[in-house]
Amino acid sequence: MATERLKILLVAAEVAPFAKVGGLADVAGALPKALKALGHDVRIVMPCYKMIETNPDYGVEAVLPPFPVPIGAGSDEQAYVKRTRLWTHSGTGRTKGGSNLEIPVYLLGNIPSRREGEAHPGFFQQTTSSKKVYSLQASPYSFFCRAVLEMLPRLSPEWIPDVLHCNDWHTGLIPAYQRTLYPYEPTVSTPAALFTIHNLAYHGTFPRDQWHLTGLPDSLYDVRYLEFYGGWSFMKSGLVFSDRVNTVSEHYAQEIQTFAYGGALAGLLAALHAEGKLSGIINGIDYEVFDPETDPYLSCHYSADDPAGKAQCKAALQAELGLPAARDTAVIGMVTRLAEQKGLDLLRSVADDILALPVQFVLLGVGDPFYEKYFKRLQTRYPRQVHARIDFDPALAQRIYAGSDLFLMPSRFEPCGLGQLIAMRYGTIPIVRATGGLADTVHDFDPVKSPEGNGFVFAEFAGSALKDAVRRGVAAFEAGTHWETLVRRALRYDSSWTRSAEKYVALYREAIAARSLRMPGLR
Repeated sequence: MATERLKILLVAAEVAPFAKVGGLADVAGALPKALKALGHDVRIVMPCYKMIETNPDYGVEAVLPPFPVPIGAGSDEQAYVKRTRLWTHSGTGRTKGGSNLEIPVYLLGNIPSRREGEAHPGFFQQTTSSKKVYSLQASPYSFFCRAVLEMLPRLSPEWIPDVLHCNDWHTGLIPAYQRTLYPYEPTVSTPAALFTIHNLAYHGTFPRDQWHLTGLPDSLYDVRYLEFYGGWSFMKSGLVFSDRVNTVSEHYAQEIQTFAYGGALAGLLAALHAEGKLSGIINGIDYEVFDPETDPYLSCHYSADDPAGKAQCKAALQAELGLPAARDTAVIGMVTRLAEQKGLDLLRSVADDILALPVQFVLLGVGDPFYEKYFKRLQTRYPRQVHARIDFDPALAQRIYAGSDLFLMPSRFEPCGLGQLIAMRYGTIPIVRATGGLADTVHDFDPVKSPEGNGFVFAEFAGSALKDAVRRGVAAFEAGTHWETLVRRALRYDSSWTRSAEKYVALYREAIAARSLRMPGLR
């Protein structure tokens, strides 16, 4: 059993490189590659966004004729399935590698129709860029969740997954549908359900008057199941009905059992943990994408054995962004979604103090208009020290990771965080708050007390604590005594997916064992 090849269907609303809003896309694009490398049969299903369907580089092809998907009471949507491929090395073009290297990616959409005399567009046909991926409505995701289960027997009756790996609230109804509207027998051939929380801050909660959109029996509108403070929750559905639940770091799995991080779901999560159903697995990063030895976006390549090229990447970044060429000035980088979660209020409270230090600050991100305007004003005030690019630019992001000396993540909370892992992959030293995955991956450096550390860490969510951590980082850079050791240590840090993928396989097997022992229906 321990070496049996598993059939895994990973379900996500965003998958890199096809659609990317945040870290979920990176995980959904990289974990399947690592599972494939371990010998497992892994496939992916995601919504059929227009920008994927119409992109000739992805070679999208139809694989099934339209079929009905029940939505609500007495109405259907006509679904269709198309397919592209994810390759186990950089690129997604049709000429890349052989069939043994490809991972099928199924794209689920619905056919536009007319209802009550009005045009009804396809749920995902308005999504022409990653910025437009998410809807604020329940209907696209209830359709998507149910369509996944309608698709499977039509797609390939002989390929029934051992595990449905559902990710974040957009997929949370799948386990509930599987347990109620799609009866199963308690055998090893029945797909188990693993539900991964990437960010508990987003519950997918909707009001009572939209309950009919689920098509679920009213018996599930109950505090034990989906009812959630007068509404209902996709996230809660995933937690209640899955065989196993995990989140993306061990530290975050502990934090969300407290009200401060888990809010109204903390009690449920603590109960799942007590039953042995909740755990944490740290994310990895895609070494095919993030590699300072081969990255096509860098002006110079380097490695832990020969890190000299990093200085050239720094000089190139300064030149590209119009900052003074200053090899001995610490460049602090930040690539982030502009949101309160990322500790931007903390940074704002001490930005002037930080910029009083001999530093340059480079930021790339989009999000809250308040912070977009704030960082542009900061650039205006400090034109020789600050460059703020309000944009989504993966190529520039990788040049910032490579060209910075320090990387800032003062997060209020951070389920895993990929920025610190990518930064270390490029030999850039993280400055982080000890929360979630940041606490699991970055350990404070002190030349006397903790010489084995790999970054600069602060615990209290306070401007003074952030300022002190930045000062320590800048002082270590200026002193230089230990800096090369820190850079080489960062470059050698193992952030690959291999170990984490092995842990996921073990968790899949736990979920399969749990499902095989459970009786059908609700008890």
